[in-house]
Amino acid sequence: MTHTPRLEIYPKRIQANAQAIVNQCHARGIKVAAVTKVTSAHPAVVAALEDGGADMLADSRIANLQAIARTGTALPLMLLRIPEPSRAVDVVRSAQVSLNSSAETIRLLSEAAGLMKIRHQVILMVDLGDLREGVWPDRAVEVVRSAASQPNIELIGLGCNLACYGGVIPTTEKMQMLIDVRDACRKATGLELNVLCGGNSANLPLLAEGGMPEEINLLRIGEAIVLGRNVIDRSPWMGTRQDTFKVVAEVVEVERKPSVPVGFRGQDAFGGTPEFVDRGIRQRAICNIGRQDVVVDGLEPEDKGIIVLGGSSDHLLLDVEEAASEVKPGDELAFFPGYGALLAASTSPYMQKVVIQE
Repeated sequence: MTHTPRLEIYPKRIQANAQAIVNQCHARGIKVAAVTKVTSAHPAVVAALEDGGADMLADSRIANLQAIARTGTALPLMLLRIPEPSRAVDVVRSAQVSLNSSAETIRLLSEAAGLMKIRHQVILMVDLGDLREGVWPDRAVEVVRSAASQPNIELIGLGCNLACYGGVIPTTEKMQMLIDVRDACRKATGLELNVLCGGNSANLPLLAEGGMPEEINLLRIGEAIVLGRNVIDRSPWMGTRQDTFKVVAEVVEVERKPSVPVGFRGQDAFGGTPEFVDRGIRQRAICNIGRQDVVVDGLEPEDKGIIVLGGSSDHLLLDVEEAASEVKPGDELAFFPGYGALLAASTSPYMQKVVIQE
Protein backbone atom coordinates (compact mmCIF):
# COMPACT_ATOMS: atom_id res chain seq x y z
CA MET A 1 0.00 0.00 0.00
CA THR A 2 1.39 3.39 -0.95
CA HIS A 3 1.23 6.37 1.36
CA THR A 4 2.58 9.89 1.50
CA PRO A 5 5.01 11.46 1.36
CA ARG A 6 6.57 9.25 -1.30
CA LEU A 7 9.17 9.31 -4.02
CA GLU A 8 7.97 7.75 -7.27
CA ILE A 9 10.74 6.22 -9.40
CA TYR A 10 10.29 5.58 -13.13
CA PRO A 11 13.11 3.17 -14.08
CA LYS A 12 12.12 2.74 -17.76
CA ARG A 13 12.50 6.49 -18.25
CA ILE A 14 15.85 6.45 -16.44
CA GLN A 15 17.01 3.56 -18.62
CA ALA A 16 16.07 5.50 -21.76
CA ASN A 17 18.03 8.51 -20.48
CA ALA A 18 21.03 6.29 -19.75
CA GLN A 19 20.92 4.78 -23.24
CA ALA A 20 20.78 8.24 -24.83
CA ILE A 21 23.74 9.63 -22.90
CA VAL A 22 25.84 6.46 -23.03
CA ASN A 23 25.38 6.41 -26.79
CA GLN A 24 26.44 10.06 -27.04
CA CYS A 25 29.59 9.31 -25.02
CA HIS A 26 30.45 6.01 -26.71
CA ALA A 27 30.20 7.68 -30.12
CA ARG A 28 33.17 9.80 -29.05
CA GLY A 29 35.18 7.02 -27.41
CA ILE A 30 34.20 7.86 -23.83
CA LYS A 31 33.07 5.30 -21.27
CA VAL A 32 30.43 6.16 -18.67
CA ALA A 33 30.60 5.57 -14.94
CA ALA A 34 26.93 6.01 -14.03
CA VAL A 35 26.53 7.64 -10.62
CA THR A 36 24.00 6.11 -8.24
CA LYS A 37 24.48 8.33 -5.18
CA VAL A 38 21.59 10.77 -5.71
CA THR A 39 19.12 7.88 -5.27
CA SER A 40 21.09 6.11 -2.52
CA ALA A 41 21.76 3.34 -5.06
CA HIS A 42 18.11 2.29 -5.22
CA PRO A 43 18.03 -1.18 -6.84
CA ALA A 44 15.55 -0.13 -9.54
CA VAL A 45 17.78 2.79 -10.53
CA VAL A 46 20.90 0.62 -10.49
CA ALA A 47 19.20 -1.90 -12.79
CA ALA A 48 18.06 0.90 -15.12
CA LEU A 49 21.60 2.24 -15.39
CA GLU A 50 22.96 -1.23 -16.12
CA ASP A 51 20.28 -1.90 -18.74
CA GLY A 52 21.00 1.53 -20.21
CA GLY A 53 24.52 0.48 -21.09
CA ALA A 54 26.67 2.03 -18.35
CA ASP A 55 30.26 0.76 -18.30
CA MET A 56 30.71 1.17 -14.56
CA LEU A 57 28.67 2.15 -11.47
CA ALA A 58 29.93 4.88 -9.15
CA ASP A 59 28.88 6.08 -5.73
CA SER A 60 30.29 8.30 -2.99
CA ARG A 61 29.12 6.12 -0.08
CA ILE A 62 30.67 2.79 0.83
CA ALA A 63 27.32 1.61 2.22
CA ASN A 64 25.71 2.17 -1.19
CA LEU A 65 28.46 0.23 -2.96
CA GLN A 66 28.00 -2.61 -0.48
CA ALA A 67 24.25 -2.59 -1.19
CA ILE A 68 24.89 -2.78 -4.94
CA ALA A 69 27.26 -5.71 -4.41
CA ARG A 70 24.68 -7.55 -2.30
CA THR A 71 22.03 -7.09 -4.99
CA GLY A 72 24.55 -8.19 -7.59
CA THR A 73 26.07 -6.51 -10.61
CA ALA A 74 28.41 -7.48 -13.40
CA LEU A 75 29.82 -3.95 -13.65
CA PRO A 76 32.93 -2.61 -11.89
CA LEU A 77 32.26 -0.35 -8.92
CA MET A 78 33.95 3.00 -8.33
CA LEU A 79 34.16 4.96 -5.07
CA LEU A 80 33.74 8.64 -5.90
CA ARG A 81 34.42 10.32 -2.58
CA ILE A 82 38.05 10.57 -1.51
CA PRO A 83 38.50 7.57 0.84
CA GLU A 84 38.86 8.00 4.59
CA PRO A 85 42.21 6.49 5.64
CA SER A 86 40.43 4.69 8.48
CA ARG A 87 38.24 2.78 6.00
CA ALA A 88 40.90 1.51 3.60
CA VAL A 89 39.84 -2.11 4.11
CA ASP A 90 36.19 -1.28 3.39
CA VAL A 91 37.19 0.63 0.26
CA VAL A 92 39.09 -2.22 -1.37
CA ARG A 93 36.37 -4.68 -0.36
CA SER A 94 33.61 -2.54 -1.84
CA ALA A 95 35.08 -1.00 -4.99
CA GLN A 96 37.43 -2.08 -7.73
CA VAL A 97 38.38 1.56 -8.41
CA SER A 98 38.67 4.63 -6.18
CA LEU A 99 39.42 8.30 -6.73
CA ASN A 100 42.33 9.48 -4.58
CA SER A 101 44.46 12.53 -3.84
CA SER A 102 46.53 11.42 -0.84
CA ALA A 103 49.75 9.41 -1.13
CA GLU A 104 49.31 8.18 2.45
CA THR A 105 45.79 6.95 1.80
CA ILE A 106 46.95 5.15 -1.34
CA ARG A 107 49.63 3.43 0.78
CA LEU A 108 46.94 2.27 3.22
CA LEU A 109 44.80 1.02 0.34
CA SER A 110 47.79 -0.98 -0.88
CA GLU A 111 48.22 -2.57 2.55
CA ALA A 112 44.52 -3.43 2.71
CA ALA A 113 44.57 -4.90 -0.80
CA GLY A 114 47.63 -6.94 0.14
CA LEU A 115 45.77 -8.48 3.05
CA MET A 116 43.09 -9.62 0.63
CA LYS A 117 45.58 -10.66 -2.04
CA ILE A 118 44.05 -8.37 -4.66
CA ARG A 119 45.09 -5.30 -6.62
CA HIS A 120 43.11 -2.10 -6.25
CA GLN A 121 42.84 0.40 -9.09
CA VAL A 122 43.35 4.09 -8.38
CA ILE A 123 42.64 7.25 -10.35
CA LEU A 124 44.63 10.20 -9.03
CA MET A 125 42.52 13.35 -8.89
CA VAL A 126 44.06 16.64 -10.01
CA ASP A 127 42.55 19.98 -8.95
CA LEU A 128 42.18 22.15 -12.05
CA GLY A 129 40.75 25.12 -10.16
CA ASP A 130 37.35 24.08 -8.80
CA LEU A 131 39.03 23.80 -5.37
CA ARG A 132 37.40 20.59 -4.29
CA GLU A 133 39.40 17.33 -4.31
CA GLY A 134 42.68 16.72 -6.09
CA VAL A 135 46.39 17.40 -5.86
CA TRP A 136 47.55 20.71 -7.28
CA PRO A 137 49.06 20.09 -10.75
CA ASP A 138 52.63 20.85 -9.67
CA ARG A 139 52.46 17.98 -7.13
CA ALA A 140 51.02 15.34 -9.46
CA VAL A 141 54.35 13.78 -10.49
CA GLU A 142 55.40 13.42 -6.86
CA VAL A 143 52.18 11.67 -5.85
CA VAL A 144 52.16 9.46 -8.97
CA ARG A 145 55.68 8.28 -8.12
CA SER A 146 54.57 7.44 -4.59
CA ALA A 147 51.46 5.59 -5.78
CA ALA A 148 53.45 3.66 -8.38
CA SER A 149 55.71 2.32 -5.64
CA GLN A 150 52.81 0.64 -3.82
CA PRO A 151 52.81 -3.10 -4.60
CA ASN A 152 49.07 -3.72 -4.58
CA ILE A 153 47.96 -0.56 -6.37
CA GLU A 154 47.36 -0.21 -10.10
CA LEU A 155 47.46 3.48 -10.90
CA ILE A 156 45.32 3.51 -14.04
CA GLY A 157 45.10 7.22 -14.76
CA LEU A 158 44.22 10.75 -13.71
CA GLY A 159 40.92 12.52 -13.17
CA CYS A 160 39.47 15.89 -12.30
CA ASN A 161 36.26 17.39 -10.99
CA LEU A 162 34.71 20.64 -12.16
CA ALA A 163 31.42 22.52 -11.72
CA CYS A 164 30.83 21.22 -8.18
CA TYR A 165 32.26 23.32 -5.37
CA GLY A 166 33.63 26.25 -7.32
CA GLY A 167 31.28 26.04 -10.30
CA VAL A 168 34.21 26.13 -12.75
CA ILE A 169 32.87 25.16 -16.18
CA PRO A 170 34.75 22.44 -18.10
CA THR A 171 36.50 23.80 -21.20
CA THR A 172 38.86 22.44 -23.82
CA GLU A 173 41.66 24.32 -22.03
CA LYS A 174 40.86 22.67 -18.69
CA MET A 175 40.81 19.24 -20.30
CA GLN A 176 44.14 19.98 -22.00
CA MET A 177 45.57 20.85 -18.58
CA LEU A 178 44.66 17.35 -17.39
CA ILE A 179 46.26 15.82 -20.50
CA ASP A 180 49.42 17.89 -19.96
CA VAL A 181 49.66 16.78 -16.33
CA ARG A 182 49.22 13.15 -17.43
CA ASP A 183 51.94 13.56 -20.07
CA ALA A 184 54.34 15.00 -17.47
CA CYS A 185 53.61 12.06 -15.16
CA ARG A 186 54.14 9.60 -18.00
CA LYS A 187 57.50 11.14 -18.84
CA ALA A 188 58.63 11.14 -15.22
CA THR A 189 57.48 7.61 -14.32
CA GLY A 190 57.03 5.60 -17.50
CA LEU A 191 53.50 4.66 -16.46
CA GLU A 192 50.87 4.53 -19.21
CA LEU A 193 48.09 6.19 -17.16
CA ASN A 194 45.66 5.35 -19.94
CA VAL A 195 42.50 6.48 -18.15
CA LEU A 196 41.68 10.18 -18.24
CA CYS A 197 38.46 10.88 -16.33
CA GLY A 198 37.52 14.38 -17.44
CA GLY A 199 34.72 15.03 -14.98
CA ASN A 200 30.99 14.69 -14.60
CA SER A 201 27.67 15.65 -16.19
CA ALA A 202 28.98 19.20 -16.57
CA ASN A 203 31.33 17.94 -19.31
CA LEU A 204 28.50 16.89 -21.63
CA PRO A 205 27.99 20.33 -23.25
CA LEU A 206 31.69 20.42 -24.14
CA LEU A 207 31.37 16.92 -25.58
CA ALA A 208 28.31 17.88 -27.64
CA GLU A 209 30.05 20.99 -28.97
CA GLY A 210 32.97 18.92 -30.20
CA GLY A 211 35.42 20.53 -27.79
CA MET A 212 36.37 17.43 -25.80
CA PRO A 213 39.93 16.28 -26.57
CA GLU A 214 40.02 12.68 -27.77
CA GLU A 215 42.37 11.70 -24.94
CA ILE A 216 39.52 12.06 -22.41
CA ASN A 217 37.99 8.58 -22.21
CA LEU A 218 35.87 8.38 -19.03
CA LEU A 219 33.14 10.55 -17.50
CA ARG A 220 31.17 10.18 -14.26
CA ILE A 221 27.54 10.91 -15.15
CA GLY A 222 24.73 11.24 -12.61
CA GLU A 223 22.27 14.14 -12.84
CA ALA A 224 22.22 14.28 -16.64
CA ILE A 225 20.98 10.68 -16.68
CA VAL A 226 18.68 10.52 -13.68
CA LEU A 227 17.05 13.92 -14.21
CA GLY A 228 17.76 14.58 -17.88
CA ARG A 229 19.34 17.95 -17.16
CA ASN A 230 22.22 20.03 -18.46
CA VAL A 231 23.84 20.74 -15.10
CA ILE A 232 25.35 24.03 -16.28
CA ASP A 233 21.94 25.70 -16.53
CA ARG A 234 19.44 22.88 -15.66
CA SER A 235 17.88 23.00 -19.12
CA PRO A 236 16.65 19.66 -20.55
CA TRP A 237 19.45 17.58 -22.04
CA MET A 238 18.96 16.41 -25.61
CA GLY A 239 17.39 12.99 -26.01
CA THR A 240 16.32 12.68 -22.36
CA ARG A 241 13.18 12.92 -20.24
CA GLN A 242 12.79 15.04 -17.12
CA ASP A 243 9.85 13.13 -15.56
CA THR A 244 11.98 10.33 -14.12
CA PHE A 245 10.98 11.00 -10.50
CA LYS A 246 8.05 12.54 -8.68
CA VAL A 247 7.68 13.62 -5.08
CA VAL A 248 4.08 13.13 -3.96
CA ALA A 249 2.65 14.76 -0.82
CA GLU A 250 -0.80 14.91 0.74
CA VAL A 251 -2.75 18.08 1.44
CA VAL A 252 -3.53 18.45 5.15
CA GLU A 253 -4.96 22.01 5.23
CA VAL A 254 -6.54 24.50 2.80
CA GLU A 255 -7.37 28.02 3.99
CA ARG A 256 -7.68 31.55 2.62
CA LYS A 257 -4.99 33.63 4.27
CA PRO A 258 -2.88 36.76 3.73
CA SER A 259 0.29 36.24 1.72
CA VAL A 260 2.39 38.28 4.18
CA PRO A 261 2.78 37.38 7.90
CA VAL A 262 0.81 39.55 10.31
CA GLY A 263 2.68 40.91 13.36
CA PHE A 264 6.23 41.70 14.47
CA ARG A 265 8.72 39.37 12.80
CA GLY A 266 11.97 37.80 13.91
CA GLN A 267 13.89 34.85 12.52
CA ASP A 268 12.21 31.70 11.31
CA ALA A 269 12.83 28.24 12.80
CA PHE A 270 16.01 27.86 10.74
CA GLY A 271 17.55 31.20 11.70
CA GLY A 272 16.61 32.93 8.45
CA THR A 273 14.57 36.02 7.64
CA PRO A 274 12.45 35.08 4.63
CA GLU A 275 11.05 37.59 2.16
CA PHE A 276 7.37 37.55 1.19
CA VAL A 277 5.53 38.72 -1.93
CA ASP A 278 2.26 40.46 -1.16
CA ARG A 279 -0.30 38.83 -3.44
CA GLY A 280 -3.24 39.70 -1.18
CA ILE A 281 -5.59 37.15 0.32
CA ARG A 282 -4.93 33.80 -1.35
CA GLN A 283 -5.97 30.16 -1.15
CA ARG A 284 -3.12 28.40 0.62
CA ALA A 285 -2.48 24.70 1.17
CA ILE A 286 -0.20 22.77 3.49
CA CYS A 287 1.24 19.34 2.58
CA ASN A 288 2.77 16.65 4.77
CA ILE A 289 6.37 17.09 3.70
CA GLY A 290 9.06 19.47 4.86
CA ARG A 291 12.72 20.27 5.07
CA GLN A 292 13.43 17.07 6.99
CA ASP A 293 12.38 15.18 3.86
CA VAL A 294 13.32 17.33 0.89
CA VAL A 295 14.91 20.57 -0.33
CA VAL A 296 11.71 22.59 -0.53
CA ASP A 297 13.07 25.12 -3.04
CA GLY A 298 13.94 22.24 -5.37
CA LEU A 299 10.34 21.17 -5.96
CA GLU A 300 8.57 22.06 -9.22
CA PRO A 301 4.79 21.51 -8.98
CA GLU A 302 3.34 19.26 -11.67
CA ASP A 303 0.37 21.68 -11.69
CA LYS A 304 1.85 24.88 -13.14
CA GLY A 305 -0.76 26.98 -11.33
CA ILE A 306 0.62 26.05 -7.90
CA ILE A 307 3.37 28.12 -6.28
CA VAL A 308 5.77 26.70 -3.69
CA LEU A 309 5.99 29.34 -0.95
CA GLY A 310 8.37 27.59 1.43
CA GLY A 311 8.44 25.07 4.18
CA SER A 312 9.16 24.23 7.79
CA SER A 313 10.60 20.99 9.13
CA ASP A 314 7.39 19.08 8.48
CA HIS A 315 5.16 21.23 6.28
CA LEU A 316 5.23 22.43 2.67
CA LEU A 317 3.40 25.71 2.12
CA LEU A 318 1.72 26.32 -1.23
CA ASP A 319 -0.27 29.02 -2.99
CA VAL A 320 -3.06 27.11 -4.76
CA GLU A 321 -5.20 30.10 -5.77
CA GLU A 322 -4.59 29.40 -9.46
CA ALA A 323 -4.41 25.61 -9.32
CA ALA A 324 -5.91 23.79 -12.30
CA SER A 325 -8.59 22.25 -10.07
CA GLU A 326 -9.85 22.78 -6.55
CA VAL A 327 -7.37 21.59 -3.92
CA LYS A 328 -8.85 19.87 -0.87
CA PRO A 329 -7.48 18.14 2.25
CA GLY A 330 -6.67 14.54 1.36
CA ASP A 331 -5.67 15.36 -2.23
CA GLU A 332 -2.26 14.24 -3.44
CA LEU A 333 -0.04 16.77 -5.20
CA ALA A 334 2.99 15.83 -7.29
CA PHE A 335 6.27 17.68 -7.77
CA PHE A 336 9.30 17.16 -9.99
CA PRO A 337 12.43 17.25 -7.78
CA GLY A 338 15.67 19.01 -8.66
CA TYR A 339 19.00 17.41 -7.78
CA GLY A 340 19.10 18.58 -4.16
CA ALA A 341 15.48 17.67 -3.59
CA LEU A 342 15.98 14.19 -5.08
CA LEU A 343 19.10 13.64 -2.99
CA ALA A 344 17.26 14.52 0.22
CA ALA A 345 14.11 12.60 -0.68
CA SER A 346 16.13 9.49 -1.52
CA THR A 347 17.97 9.70 1.78
CA SER A 348 15.00 10.50 4.04
CA PRO A 349 13.65 7.45 5.88
CA TYR A 350 10.26 9.17 6.04
CA MET A 351 9.80 9.05 2.26
CA GLN A 352 8.31 5.87 0.86
CA LYS A 353 10.06 4.83 -2.37
CA VAL A 354 7.68 3.45 -4.99
CA VAL A 355 8.74 2.03 -8.35
CA ILE A 356 6.39 2.85 -11.23
CA GLN A 357 6.84 0.74 -14.38
CA GLU A 358 5.69 3.24 -16.98
